[in-house]
Amino acid sequence: MADESVDIGNVRETFFYNQLQATQQVSYAAKTDFLIDKKYSFEVGGKNKSQEQIRGLQNAYLALDDIETGYKNEIPLWLFGFLY
Repeated sequence: MADESVDIGNVRETFFYNQLQATQQVSYAAKTDFLIDKKYSFEVGGKNKSQEQIRGLQNAYLALDDIETGYKNEIPLWLFGFLY
């Protein structure tokens, strides 16, 4: 809602949460941004976000902004808009 000083990380995470909370159980995760249905870990970020934060975690994915197509465990953030 602000014209300036927008925290893009917060905008991305709010979008992700908003899209999934309607149909899935979304909760806090210790190592990632979100835990979905007590099984899937998601880290939300920009296109340059690395795999470092999810390395070694089972069922872990990156929801990335500013990419058009996904690869392996990297999913474009915009695709989550179709869940709502």
